[in-house]
Amino acid sequence: MSGQQNANLKALSEAGVSVWLDDLSRDRLRTGNLAELIATRSVVGVTTNPTIFQGALSKGEAYEAQISEIVARGADVEAVITALTTDDVRAACDVFAPVYERSGGVDGRVSIEVDPRLAHDTEGTVAQALELWKIVDRPNLLVKIPATKAGLPAITRVIAEGVSVNVTLIFSIERHSAVIDAYIAGVQAAAAAGRDLSKIHSVASFFISRVDSEVDERLGKVGTDAAKALLGKAALANGVLAYELYQQKFSSDEFAELKAAGANPQRALWASTGTKNPNYPDTLYVSDLVAPNTVNTMPEKTLEAFADHGEVRLHSVVGKVQNAHDVFDQLAEAGVDMDDVFEVLETQGVEKFIASWQELLDATAEKLNGLRG
Repeated sequence: MSGQQNANLKALSEAGVSVWLDDLSRDRLRTGNLAELIATRSVVGVTTNPTIFQGALSKGEAYEAQISEIVARGADVEAVITALTTDDVRAACDVFAPVYERSGGVDGRVSIEVDPRLAHDTEGTVAQALELWKIVDRPNLLVKIPATKAGLPAITRVIAEGVSVNVTLIFSIERHSAVIDAYIAGVQAAAAAGRDLSKIHSVASFFISRVDSEVDERLGKVGTDAAKALLGKAALANGVLAYELYQQKFSSDEFAELKAAGANPQRALWASTGTKNPNYPDTLYVSDLVAPNTVNTMPEKTLEAFADHGEVRLHSVVGKVQNAHDVFDQLAEAGVDMDDVFEVLETQGVEKFIASWQELLDATAEKLNGLRG
C-alpha cells in the first residue's frame, strides 16, 4: 500500500458514503494495519459481529497472554470473552479518535454487538448494551442491537440513556420503518431527560447480499423467463427503498423539531455487501448503493476489490425509486413472498450469530481448560 488514499475509495467517500471495515482483530491493531487502512483506504469506521470475533479469537496466539492472565484471576468463559472483545473495541475506538473528532462524531465509530442469545430478550439486551457502553467507555462506540421485535423497545430505551446504537439485522422496509420510529422515540425521551442530543448517533444496518441469495434461490425454483429476469435485482431495489424511507422520515415535521434541538438522523448503513454469487460483480453492492449520508461496511476482500476496480455510480440510488417499486411488484407477480423472505432471513441471521457465539464460547472454554491443566 502507498501512503496516499486510494482514488476509487476516496471518490466513494467524497460521494457521501462513509467507508467502514467489517472486521476487527488484535493483529490488525498490533500491526498497524487498521491505521494503514485509515490512511490509504478512506476507512472511517469498523463493524464487528459474533462471527468476526469468533474468527479473530480462533486464529493465532494474539490473545493467549491475556487469556492466561484472566484465567489466573479465576474468571469464567463469558468474562474472558467480554474482556477480550471490549479491549479490542476500545483500542480500535482510540485508533479512530482523530476521525471521530474530525467528523464531529459522525464517523470514527466502532461497533460491538450484544450477546446474540439475547435477540428476543428486551430486558437482557438493554442491560448488556448499557454494560458494554460503560466497559468500553469511549464516546465513539456504537452498541449493536438486532432489529428483532424484542430489540425495538430496547433500542428506544438505550438511545434514551444517551447511548449510540447500531441497529443490525434489518431486512425489510417495514422493520426499517419500525427501527427509525424506535430511534426517534429514544431521542425524544433523551430530550425530555435533558441529554445533549448532538452526542447521540445511530445507524440502521440494512443487510443487502443475503436478500439476493434467498430471493434468487426462489426465483430459480419458479424458473420462468420473467423470474430469471429478476435475478440479482431484489437486494439493490430493497436498498433503494430503504434510502427513500430514510429521506422521508428524517425530512418529516416530526423530526424537524428534534433536529433543531441538535438531533442527528439515523443513517442507513449497507451491511452484508460482499458479493456471494460469483456471477455478479464483486463490487456490485458498493457501486450500486452510492447515496449521500450513507455507510457501506465492507469485508476486506470487497474493500480491496473496490480499491482495484470499483466505480462510483453517483445516481445508483437517487432517482431509482420507481424502478425499485416496479421490481417488488414483479417479484410478487412471479410468486415470491417477500414477507416470508424477510422473516426467514431474520431468523437465519439470529441463528447464525448464536452459532458463532457458541463456537466462540466452546473454543474459549477449551483454551481455558488447557491453561488450567
